[in-house]
Amino acid sequence: MIRKLIRKLNDMKLRNKMILSYIVAVIVPLMLIGFFMVNAYRQMALDNAYEQSNQNVERVKQRTAEALGVPMDLSHRISLDAKLEELANRAYQSHYEITEAYQQYDTFRTYLDFNQEINSIKLYIDNPTLLNNWEFYPLDAVTAQTFWYQSAIQNVGRIGWYYFKESHYFSKDSLSLVRSIYFRAYNKTGVLLIGLDTNYLNSILRQEPFDTILLDEHQVVVASNLPGMLGARLEETDLGEISGLSPGAYEMSVKGERSKVFVEAIMPENSYNQLQIATILPINSIVGDADRIGTIGFTVIAVSFAVSVILISLICMMLTKRFLRLSKQIGKVSIGNFNSVIEVDGHDEIGQISRQFNQMVYSIKNLMEEIRTSQEQQNQLELRQNEIKLKMLASQINPHFLYNALESIRMKAHIRGEKEIAQTVKTLGKLMRKNLEITGRPIALKEELEIVRCYLEIQKFRHDARLAYRIDVEPAANAVELPPLIIQPLVENAVIHGLEGMHQGGMIAVCAALTDGHLQVEVRDNGSGMPSDKLEEIQQAIGDQEAQRIGLHNVQQRLRLTYGQAYGLQIESGVGKGTTIRLRIPMEV
Repeated sequence: MIRKLIRKLNDMKLRNKMILSYIVAVIVPLMLIGFFMVNAYRQMALDNAYEQSNQNVERVKQRTAEALGVPMDLSHRISLDAKLEELANRAYQSHYEITEAYQQYDTFRTYLDFNQEINSIKLYIDNPTLLNNWEFYPLDAVTAQTFWYQSAIQNVGRIGWYYFKESHYFSKDSLSLVRSIYFRAYNKTGVLLIGLDTNYLNSILRQEPFDTILLDEHQVVVASNLPGMLGARLEETDLGEISGLSPGAYEMSVKGERSKVFVEAIMPENSYNQLQIATILPINSIVGDADRIGTIGFTVIAVSFAVSVILISLICMMLTKRFLRLSKQIGKVSIGNFNSVIEVDGHDEIGQISRQFNQMVYSIKNLMEEIRTSQEQQNQLELRQNEIKLKMLASQINPHFLYNALESIRMKAHIRGEKEIAQTVKTLGKLMRKNLEITGRPIALKEELEIVRCYLEIQKFRHDARLAYRIDVEPAANAVELPPLIIQPLVENAVIHGLEGMHQGGMIAVCAALTDGHLQVEVRDNGSGMPSDKLEEIQQAIGDQEAQRIGLHNVQQRLRLTYGQAYGLQIESGVGKGTTIRLRIPMEV
């Protein structure tokens, strides 16, 4: 029975499947749910209101903790301030001396300027030579007996939170951080007060939809989104019913109305007293919203039922038509027709699938072409490398015999006073040794230029005043790797052809630098240059795949086989302007 049902469903068209699924999965359940929706929404509204209230309390708690964190951080910085320690405990001889010290110490003023939520910073300390400047206060007998001063002294280094109204001690209403600071060098203790502006705390609570108040440990209202509450003791207000409640959730009468009351405690780090947040939710207002939601729900179900039947039929028809077009084109691709393009309108998932499928076919086609091209290039590169290896093997002789012979020649020249000849023979031996050490693997630019330098030194010995050279390399470029014997043929070409006909003043310049993730090498000469037709002839020759020359053509082919057709040699020249050969390759450090 089940198999027959599954087979019948599989044979149905997609449009009929979607309509049947919609009726079974959406319309029927909605009709059943509708009878119970009012009670469900009523309870949901209550739960949501309670959850929102909890979230609001947590949000207020978090934002209040963040606000309290500002004076806590400042108090920690101040407790470690060595300049403050010296200023507060120093014995002053005159008013001028202490006034000058106050002017030079602007840390408190800077903290106030950069922290708008802070309205005052005060330090009380037993130093009769101090002057009261609303920042530093010499301790008097009255202040020493206040409850907040005594609490700070007793709770060494810990933080207390108290609400203070505007008075002799405080210029504005504020929730103040109170803590003692021990000055070890002077064996004295001061009391620091940092006032947090209550307007800032009120702005936090004003964003909450329910009645919310912030209390200190004496049940004094520190902040509230209710008017006329600031600074009052809670039991003296019309919210006296909730005074003294411990943290938790309560259902009770507030102002003669059944309400849900949530109380949360805030205990900042390293504090010895706590604050409380209380939120009040009238239950009747929440239930009224739930009843309205129930009415709206019945209306929405009826309208949705009518509209959905129409829309589902139209959507199914459109989807089926587009799927058939998509299936037809995929069938063409499956038999190897990679030139087939799927044309499906729209920017929905089906449209995206069609465009992505087109891109996939295009990518496969290009990938096949790239694989074929890459294989051809790899074969050519292996062939070239084998040719180079054969030439290198054919040109190698016994290194020990060669080095010993050159060293004997150099020593005899040195003994006879021919130091220049001895140095040149040494350079030649070094050049041949480096050439013999080359294995065909990439080498660092620094090693390649060492070969170039040896070659130029030998040529300079041969041509004397006719040739000079310079090598300019950006330090970071020395570690970049490149195929061996790439630059030396360019320099050799510049010496032989670029300086041809010059009897003196010839200059070869080799420059290397990093630009945009590439290594750029230039070989310049100040020779007679060449006309444009000759330059064009050379450029065609080095790009000819069938050419057999081993100079510039060999370098050009090695660069393209190694890095791709986008890389190679660039030649610039003009009559009387010399010649510049430039190569540019990607960095491989």
